[in-house]
Amino acid sequence: MTDYVALLRAVNVGGTGKLSMADLRRLAEALGFGRVRTHIASGNLLFSTDMDEATVKALIEERLAEHMGKAVPVFVRSAAEMVSVVAVDPFPDAHRSRHLVYFLDAAPPASTIAETRDVQDERMALGVREIYIDYGDNIRHTRLKLPKTIVATGRSINTVRKLAAMLAG
Repeated sequence: MTDYVALLRAVNVGGTGKLSMADLRRLAEALGFGRVRTHIASGNLLFSTDMDEATVKALIEERLAEHMGKAVPVFVRSAAEMVSVVAVDPFPDAHRSRHLVYFLDAAPPASTIAETRDVQDERMALGVREIYIDYGDNIRHTRLKLPKTIVATGRSINTVRKLAAMLAG
């Protein structure tokens, strides 16, 4: 069995991406996943399965599309990958609530940082399948725009650390 986290994009408890975490847990259980749980109401699904990452991603996206009536991008990481995302954090000195990790399906293009627009005081670094951004004191007024070709979902480093700990425990 592999422990995974599925990070859903544009899902919340209100608005256009409304999905209750109870519904998300039921969806995962119906897919046969074990040890199903969620963390905060923003689309963080933790579970165990013998299925590989690609199968897990496809099944969750298919079921979410049926349930939500629209496509919901899902980014899947194993427990080991989440621990690594925390371990290689290039900005350990960043304020944790102003430091985000954006999860992608594949490695970000090497040109990502150069193609990002309206960078002010933000710091950026590329990971394996992540983009790390330290917004510093500018988070409330940032104008930073990742290239439009980047499809990702972001989590604060606080949430990433908590998810890694939950997966390890």
